[in-house]
Amino acid sequence: MLGGAGAAIGYFIAQQQQIPSILAAPFPMTPTREYPALLFYHWPRLGKWFNYLTHKIFTRGFWSVVSGPVKTFWQQQFGQLPAGFGPPYGQQTTRRRPTVISLSEHVFPRPDDWPAHVHSDGYWFLDAAPDWTPPDDLQAFLQAGDPPVYIGFGSVGDPQTKAETTALALDALQRTGRRGILASGWQGMAENPDIPGTVYLLESAPHSWLFPRMAAVVHHGGAGTTAAGLRAGVPSVIIPHGNDQFAWGRRVQELGVGPEPVPWKKLTAGKLAAAIQQALADDVVKTARDLGGWIRTEKGTTVARQVIIDSLAA
Repeated sequence: MLGGAGAAIGYFIAQQQQIPSILAAPFPMTPTREYPALLFYHWPRLGKWFNYLTHKIFTRGFWSVVSGPVKTFWQQQFGQLPAGFGPPYGQQTTRRRPTVISLSEHVFPRPDDWPAHVHSDGYWFLDAAPDWTPPDDLQAFLQAGDPPVYIGFGSVGDPQTKAETTALALDALQRTGRRGILASGWQGMAENPDIPGTVYLLESAPHSWLFPRMAAVVHHGGAGTTAAGLRAGVPSVIIPHGNDQFAWGRRVQELGVGPEPVPWKKLTAGKLAAAIQQALADDVVKTARDLGGWIRTEKGTTVARQVIIDSLAA
């Protein structure tokens, strides 16, 4: 089961039928005293007790959001609520009820206070089909000069401001003297007749193919995009818009693979240009390359699969 309402429904069905259940999550949901929950990660640090409390607050808040739909579904399907109806996430710490997390230990080391059956052994990447080939003009652009800087904001792109966003990105690239790729997918960038030959407007391309060919990647800090950038071994510039994106921005800075994040509401061409220049410093480039190499050695999907098989056999 995945984190959310579906996770809760899966847990209660498994409990009712006395079969194993697995909580699969893209971020830690098991409390720890070693670091705060992601939604609190960029806050001031107040010690281990506060860290643990933030995880409890997060899971309670998460449950308050999804419990209504879960309750409605269950009553419609079965007429009454299951026994022990309540937050299920803390129950997923045994062999028959493990938690598996899509996360690298090189990004967030496994806390010492986690139960043995909470597993965090590497990211689960869903890469492009091996027969995917880039457009000829993209290949030509990449071969025509130094590795460019990728700028894209994924699904948080605002169609109302995409022209301004494009102009800001072009201005920042001009200030740095770097070639660039602007991701127009998800309505994040606009067609612009003033785009110079040193910039390529990209509709879409798999991150697994594209990011290793970049000098740096500028993005919103979504968990999946951040993971792809880290695995590629190139510096990241995080422009958080909301939610856990601020956490990933801070963690990238802490790891030494990118500069201090610049919140979207405070972004200017000058701040973006400065952040790109900081990301391209020799020490940041080397640290990002080393971290990417470590992440690529992990077998997160393989380990998670074996955990699931073992839980079903228990």
